[in-house]
Parts: sequence; C-alpha cells; structure tokens
Amino acid sequence: MPQLSAQVTAAEISRIAGVTRATVSNWRRRHDDFPAPSGGTDSSPLYDLADVRTWLGTRGHATTADPAEELRTTLRLRQLGGGNLLPLVLAAAQCTPEERAAVAGLSDPSLIVRAEGASADVADLVPGAEAVRFAGEDIDVLRALLRCVQDDGTGEAALAVLAERELEDSAVGGTYRTPTPLAELMARLIPGPCERVLDPACGSGSLLAAAARRGGAHVLYGQDSVPVQAQRSAVSLLLAAPEADITVRVGDSLRSDAFADLTVDAVVCNPPYGDRDWGHDELAYDSRWAYGVPPRAESELAWVQHALAHLIPDGHAVLLLPPATASRASGRRVRMDLVRSGAVRAVIALPPGAAAPLHVGLQIWILQRPEPAGPERKSVLFVDTAEAAGAGDRAKATSAETATGTRGTRSALDWPSLTEAALRQWAAFTGAPEAFTDEPGTARAVPVVDLLDDLVDLTPARHVRASRTDIAPADLARETEDVRRRLIAGAASLGKAARSTDWQAAGPAPREWRTATAADLARGGALAMLRTAPEPREASGNASTATLPVLTGPDIARGTAPSGAPGSLRSDGAPVIATGDVLVRAIAGGNGAMARVADEADAGALLGPQVHLFRPDPARLDPWFLAGFLGSAENIAAASTGSTILHVSPGRLRVPLLPLEEQRRYGEAFRRVHTLRAEAARATELADETAHMLAGGLTGGGLIPSPPSPPARDDHPSGSESA
Repeated sequence: MPQLSAQVTAAEISRIAGVTRATVSNWRRRHDDFPAPSGGTDSSPLYDLADVRTWLGTRGHATTADPAEELRTTLRLRQLGGGNLLPLVLAAAQCTPEERAAVAGLSDPSLIVRAEGASADVADLVPGAEAVRFAGEDIDVLRALLRCVQDDGTGEAALAVLAERELEDSAVGGTYRTPTPLAELMARLIPGPCERVLDPACGSGSLLAAAARRGGAHVLYGQDSVPVQAQRSAVSLLLAAPEADITVRVGDSLRSDAFADLTVDAVVCNPPYGDRDWGHDELAYDSRWAYGVPPRAESELAWVQHALAHLIPDGHAVLLLPPATASRASGRRVRMDLVRSGAVRAVIALPPGAAAPLHVGLQIWILQRPEPAGPERKSVLFVDTAEAAGAGDRAKATSAETATGTRGTRSALDWPSLTEAALRQWAAFTGAPEAFTDEPGTARAVPVVDLLDDLVDLTPARHVRASRTDIAPADLARETEDVRRRLIAGAASLGKAARSTDWQAAGPAPREWRTATAADLARGGALAMLRTAPEPREASGNASTATLPVLTGPDIARGTAPSGAPGSLRSDGAPVIATGDVLVRAIAGGNGAMARVADEADAGALLGPQVHLFRPDPARLDPWFLAGFLGSAENIAAASTGSTILHVSPGRLRVPLLPLEEQRRYGEAFRRVHTLRAEAARATELADETAHMLAGGLTGGGLIPSPPSPPARDDHPSGSESA
C-alpha cells in the first residue's frame, strides 16, 4: 500500500521557508502555481509537504528552520511521540562530533539498524525505556534528531523537543523547567559539600544538574510522577554529570516514595503547586508528618516535610515555593511547629519573573533537619531579593551611564546582583546567626519568638520592611533628594530625545522591499554570525579560564554594560565582542530592546550563551540599520520557535536589500529610536524609585510633610483705608 505524503499547515510552511505567516498568505493569493490544499478544512487547510518543498525550491527558498524546529515539525508530521527516542539522544550525545557525522552519512537502512542498536545499549539507564523498532518512514525523524544533537553538542535541545512532544500527547500540565540561574542559586544555598542529593520532583533534572556542577555531589537521586520527565532527567544527568552515580525513578513521591528508607545530605526541589489531590486522606497517618498533618490545601507543606524526612540530622533542603505557603491561614499550625523546632532557617523572596508562573514572586525556603540534643536555633533569616536586585540594577546602570548614555530598567532580572545578595546574606547568617547585622529593606534576622504569633506569617517583605526605621531620617532625606534630582535630569534628557522628527509618511501605501535572510547574507559574506560554543562535558586541561566580563541577554534588554561574572565562560568557546557588532537576544519576549550595536563599553567582553552576534561588513551593511531590522517585533516573531520559551533562530531573521547610503539614513533613525527608548527607560526607573522612596519614607516615619508656607504679608492693615 503506498505511503501517504506528510501534510503541513500554513504556519509550518512559514517556519520551513523562514518567512512570516502573512507572506505565505500572500503566496497563496498571488501565485496560481502555489500547491492546492490536499486536506484539512477551508479555515485550516493542509498542504502536501513534498509539493510545498518543490514549489519553494523553484522559487529559491531553501529551508531555514533550525534543527530543533525541524525535529519538532518532523515529529508532528510522522505522528511520533518523543518518549521512545530519549535513549537515542543519550547515545548520540555521548558520541564525538566526528562519530555523529559518520553516522549521519550512513544509508537509510544502516542508520535504522545503528539507531536501534544504540538505543538498546543505553535503554537500561533510562527509567521505563524499552527496546524500540524503527520503520522506513521514521528515517526523517532519526536524521532530524541527529542534526539537532550535532547542532548544540549537548542533546539538551533535542531532549526539550521530545519531552514537549510527549507532554502534548498527555493530559499533564504545569510542567516548567527551573531556569538555570535559579537552579544555580538554589544549589549554592546548600552549605558545604554534599555527597548525596535528592530531588523528589526532579522534572527535567536541572536542580540536580546544578548540584552536580557545584561539586561534591557524587550520588544523585530523582523521582517524578511524569514518566517522560523522569526519563528526560535521567538522560540529562547522565550527560551533565557522567561521573556521578545517578538513580531516577518514575512515581508520585508523596504517595509512592521510591526512596522511602533513604536519607541524604541535601534535598533540592521545585514541587508542584496548588495540588489538592496530593493524597491527604490516604496519607493522614504517614510518619513523615512530624510537624503536623498538612491540610488538604497545603500540598506545599507536605513537600516541605517530605524533604525534611529524607535528610540526615543537620542536612539542608532548598525548596522553591509559592508565596501563599508562607501566609495561608490553613497552614499556620504546621508553620508554627516548623519554626519552633528550628527547621526553617531562611525564606528568600524572589521578584516576579524568576520562574513560572512568571507573574508571581516565588520564595526559596531553606530548611535544616534538627539534630537531636543539638543547639537551639533562635532566629530565622528573611531576605527580599526583589529590593536587592533593583538596587543592583541601579548601581550597574549608574556605572555604565557615562559609557553608554543609558540607564537600565527593571524589566529583565539582574541575576548576578540577585544571586550575590542572597548568597551574601545567607553566608553572613550561617557564619554567625547571633551577630547578624540587618540590612534595611533587604535582610533581617527575626527571633523565633517574634514569629510565633496568631499568623506565623513567614513572608519576607513583612519582616524586612520592619527594619526600614533603622535608616536615619537625615540620610533618608538626602538619598531621596539625590534620586529626585536625577529624575529631573532624566526627564530633561528624555524631552531632548523626543524632539527628533527625522521621519515622514512613506506615501499612500507602506513601502515594500526585497529581503534576504541573515543566513543568506552570511553565505554571501555580508556578515558573520557568531555564538558561544556549548560547554564541553569534560573541560580540557589547557583551556584558559575567561577573566573578561560577559554580555548577557538582560544586558541588552536593560541597556546596561556587560554584567556576567568573569570566569563564567571558557574564553576558548566564546567570541570576543568588537565595536560595531550587532547583538540580538536569543530568547524572545519580555520588555526592553531585542537588539543593539556594541560600543566601547561592550568591546572586549565575551558573548553570553543567550545572545546572537552579527558582525557586518561595514562596506556592505550599516550596523544600526541591521540592528533596527533584526530586532523588529515582526521579524523576531517570525524567526522564533518554541512554546513556553521562544528561541530566536538567527539565520531566519530577514533584512531589506537597500543601498548603503539609504541604509545609513535608516541606521541614524534607528539609533535615535534606541536613544529614545533608553532615556524613557531611565526616566521611568527614576520616577518609580523616587515615588518608592518618598512613599516608604512618609509611611515609615523617616520623612514628614513640610509645614505650610507662611501667608503673604499684608502691607495694608485692616481698617487703614480711608472711606
């Protein structure tokens, strides 16, 4: 029976061709030879993939989809799930680039035999994996998977696509990867070396991988109720920590604990939130509830006690929890026992956007299992990193103001400042809890006895704000006046930038132009596209460690100088930025600019892993012209792929083909737009900071309203005028 050809939607055609959906719609209307629909409906037609590729070939449109997007599309076209392919990612990522290239050169039958054998060899390392047989029609998927692994060298992109595909076919929701900077912070909050680490809701394995990178964690345990997440975690950890002893199990940790008799040095966890069906009734008499049976609405407190039950005495647990866990009335009794016993050591508030759900400011709870007959723990540390990160943004922006003429906004998280603030306060507290010095507005050590009231509210902002009265009124007034003066200067700069009117109407209709993709321009030598190479699994001994600052995606969004920590990248894998380079954020979304032109403040820094670098030939492309069009909202949307996180495919970004002189006119206009955006962001930040300090000072008692002005003197006393 003949095999039916794969069918694609108009949206998939746009991704294959590297154009917008509107362009595909124009093709359908204007070209009579465009393939006719072969299925679907009038409102959502499907097209024969072979016919579409033939038509695109005759028009000179080669595919520009990145390997991850190609794998995603191929999986959908062949109606394949992702779970059976996870062992193959492990096998492919363990090969060298040369070995993968040799496998990609095999004939289709030989590649299928090789894939089946490689999957079988590692299947016992992946929980729930079984031997899989591939058919001839699966060859496109196998080759797309190989290209995806070869492209990033780590297998992480392929793992993400396969897990995403498997989750789409299930009813599971709310599965979010813990962002890498947050995972690194949580791992670094565990004091001292830890031989054994457990994550009872391991998801993609990012927290355990961060613990392994920190050093000392040689035995890793993970469990997850979603099979594909447990499998993904196992594969990811085997690649990220090949020397570690890794055990990952499938199952619900609360209802069916795979490690019931295990105690470890540390627990890290980002558990599911708001789960009312966590097993309250059947687990009512469980031995883990040493601090009280968690109410049905308090699944998070069940995870807290589950983590404590798996710790050795004095062992630490670091959990990411929603803010309601700290204050809900239903959890008051359990919180009281946790605090009274000394199990709660610190609560760190994060700003919104740190992790999903992005609109909520989550909290990091640091727990320590009490040691029998151990020392009494008399205080709990509260840290508000939202305040600290804002101060870090302002400090960094101030240092970069002279060099760049801009100030940063708080639209993108300043992870270096946030991490430094949290670790500094935690280190000071653990070093000498009784001698800890409060930092007004940021951190405060609160005596346990002061927390055991009718609420037992562990919200950091509630306790940190209480220390604002420690600021001397004269100092507060001086700081507020300084910010107010900077606001006046910033408003004047914004007004100056807004006076530019070097634009006019294009005519009765918008201008149209021929465009080329960045990939085409690179092939023609008009520009070079660079990126930071992925970190190898085993660093070579003679590779030098970078001592240069690193430019990150948030730096572009905020308009600040490079803020990445020196030494966070290997210098032999990261390009060095030069003046005139065009820098584009690799993750779409959020506020702030998507692109900018590197200036003297950026020159010499290393390119961060979430930034694309375009190095134009100045004789053919104007940098600001290039940055303006590459960073446009429509261009970014058309070149982005993904569901929860949108990754920008640099080769698919399109640029108008214009003479150099006309490019320079556009470039100057885009430069003025960049200045306007930067000045507006600066003025907005200063206005917010001024209002924040004034309101806090007035309500905290440090500032008072000025007395009314005396009435104007009357030179004609009443009754002195003659009739």
